[in-house]
Amino acid sequence: MEGSSTDFQSDFFQTKLGSHKDRKVIWVKFEKNFNLIRILKQTTKSFWSNSQKCWYVADNNFNRNLFGIEKQVIGKDVLMKIGTINLPELTRFQEHIILKGYSQNTLKTYTVEFAQLLYILKDFPVQSLSVEKIRSYLLYCHQTLELSENQIHSRMNALKFYFEKVLRREKMLLEIPRPKKKQILPKYLDQEDIKNILNVTENPKHRLVIKLCYGMGLRVSEIVNLKVEDISSSKKRVFIENSKGKKDRYVNLPDSVLDDLKVYHEEFKPQKYLFEGQYGGQYTVRSVQQIFKTAMKKAKINKTVGIHALRHSYATHLLEFGTDISLIQKLLGHNDIKTTLIYTHVAKSVKNVQSPLDKI
Repeated sequence: MEGSSTDFQSDFFQTKLGSHKDRKVIWVKFEKNFNLIRILKQTTKSFWSNSQKCWYVADNNFNRNLFGIEKQVIGKDVLMKIGTINLPELTRFQEHIILKGYSQNTLKTYTVEFAQLLYILKDFPVQSLSVEKIRSYLLYCHQTLELSENQIHSRMNALKFYFEKVLRREKMLLEIPRPKKKQILPKYLDQEDIKNILNVTENPKHRLVIKLCYGMGLRVSEIVNLKVEDISSSKKRVFIENSKGKKDRYVNLPDSVLDDLKVYHEEFKPQKYLFEGQYGGQYTVRSVQQIFKTAMKKAKINKTVGIHALRHSYATHLLEFGTDISLIQKLLGHNDIKTTLIYTHVAKSVKNVQSPLDKI
């Protein structure tokens, strides 16, 4: 076996394309069989999802080949296989995204999604597509490719941007219904879990990273972008600059980290960014994720959550403490309060409400 896909027994596995924690994956289902589990784990990097009760692997061309799924056409391969008639439209599409000031992640995602359509069209000009043709293409994405609801939404967003923003055909996709998204509740940690994580984290830098992520409800991208000048210990405020959606906001600095910050500054002497690598420069997102993963393992917490769970925990615990939902919205930097309201579904203050039936 040894990682080869040539003798892989893919007939025993049922697969479906989907997404997990905002990453594209291939869901792998099969009858419970320890030999098949061994084969799967020896052949490719695989993970178990407790929420879905299913194995999954990264959606890449190696794994697609492994399970007999049509390979994705991305990156340089896209440019080679898109008809020459549509290449100028791809460039125009990308330039419009850049001019609108969208993030690099949006540029990458939209380009990949739009390129899938151009690849299928071959030499048919994309600007000549009718609403019915687009509708047929999206049905193909549903029925043949079996894309997840999130992937369909992502693909529709890219098409909507091209036809409505680039070509200026307003409401072109209005008649095409969007799939209903699954409401996935945020995964969070109990305060006891967080206390255990902090207790097993001995490195003062790592401990401070975790404290600030939880204590201020920060995204991992926000924690690595924190600059020394953004923190005001005297005012107990922290400036979060250019976060998701290109928004600035202020969050409260917890009293309990003031001494930690002072000790940290004296020992590590950060120059520009609050958290810097061993040889200077900005700390990486991957490094922060690894800090949390290591702490979870040391604390023996067997929950399938990433560091973003600290942000979810912050919001959930604030709600349990009776904080007004509109204040939580501002602290998290949410545009729409509906995004914040999802925490009401997991907070203990809601779970502990007694049914009127029990009072009869």
